[in-house]
Amino acid sequence: MAAGPGLGAAPSMHASGNPPPIEPCDVVVVGGGPAGSTMAALLARAGRRVVVLEKAHHPRFHIGESLLPANKALFEALGVLEDVERVGLQKWGAEFIATEADHKGAIQFGEAWDKSMPYAWQVRRADLDAILFERAKALGATAVEGCRVRHIALDDEGATVQGEMDNGAPRQWRARFVVDATGRDTFLSQRLGFKHKLPNHASSALYGHFTSAERYPGRDEGNISIYWFQHGWFWFIPLKDGTTSVGAVCWPYYLKARDKPLRAFFDDTLAMAPKLAQRLEGSTLVDDKVWATGNFSYTSHQCAGQRFVMLGDAFAFIDPVFSSGVYLAMHSAFAAQPFVEATLDAKPAEAAQARKRFERVMVKGPKDFSWFIFRMTNPVMRGLLLNPQNPLRMKEALISLLAGDIFKRTPIWTSLWLLKGVYWAGQLANLPQAWRAQKRRRHNVRDMGAVPGENVLE
Repeated sequence: MAAGPGLGAAPSMHASGNPPPIEPCDVVVVGGGPAGSTMAALLARAGRRVVVLEKAHHPRFHIGESLLPANKALFEALGVLEDVERVGLQKWGAEFIATEADHKGAIQFGEAWDKSMPYAWQVRRADLDAILFERAKALGATAVEGCRVRHIALDDEGATVQGEMDNGAPRQWRARFVVDATGRDTFLSQRLGFKHKLPNHASSALYGHFTSAERYPGRDEGNISIYWFQHGWFWFIPLKDGTTSVGAVCWPYYLKARDKPLRAFFDDTLAMAPKLAQRLEGSTLVDDKVWATGNFSYTSHQCAGQRFVMLGDAFAFIDPVFSSGVYLAMHSAFAAQPFVEATLDAKPAEAAQARKRFERVMVKGPKDFSWFIFRMTNPVMRGLLLNPQNPLRMKEALISLLAGDIFKRTPIWTSLWLLKGVYWAGQLANLPQAWRAQKRRRHNVRDMGAVPGENVLE
């Protein structure tokens, strides 16, 4: 067995001074969010000995409450669709609002190319993540909560994983494969030197939850609203329990310029979007708590190795404007399963092919979404979203992308390329405006270093 890199802090010892006993398994999954729980469920259902390690205890708070219609097939495959319907508020569409002018554009997911995915859900992530975690346990995965992984030693035959429980007690596993589903902790990517900031995008966020915010009547109650403002954009996400998640994704320079308490700064920021502020009149901020997080867009130049994979946000995270996070996380687990199983079954040729397919999936998802995301604040792209048209089925193709329909064989790609052509034509038609927009964007995405906040999420 060739020794590999030791990643993380030095291993802990028992009070006796001896290392903890080694617990054998086929796969250790680090992280019990949507990616990790999905991976653990799939492998456990296939008869593998799986241990999933979660540093917190479910239910635990997490942001990212808006799902995509493409999630439905994944929930069905895991057997949790009824549970998601129980805790989720149906989201039939989305609207885009320009705050400086009286412009609004709306889409309905039922207008996508594939009409079979007409809605998604808004969910409390604490509820959704707990559902997926419990499903993994029900299918046979060994779930360990309150365990923070401190050290991973990779080698040609697997890995030794050391963790520390909430009470300080050390534990140790020997696995034939490791799955990194640590989200923005990016355990392996950071320690292997794979992680880097996206050079053409940088964002920060501040957000809170409100009661008694104004909602739309009827079926539109659960629709997400996106409000552009001068420093970025806002989300407005109604939840089934009556609360509403509201947040601002803004350029880092704006959050770094904060010179007052976070709550007052958030109030001032909300006032920059009068239409949004109007919907919040008479509402109450839950627990008077505002969250902030610094620069968070990044990717990694590798997502897999001989005995490991990185899933979802552990590999890459992009601006959340299109609500792609949970879907890409869960889909990455489905995509990784053939590679993991072929490796466990000692089928090197099959594993090599499965790894290539997995790597293509991991690059494709963020790439397809990010082309549009990185241009969200451009005047031409805003015009396309505010006034979506359907010549040559371009609107249907765009809605399909926003619904997450990018991995099936739905023939949207020619129409999406035509839509990109319309975008570039709009840029050429007004070169002075395009040049000013590009100059402003380069200024906005400049590296501001660490962005200070309060109640900063890990």
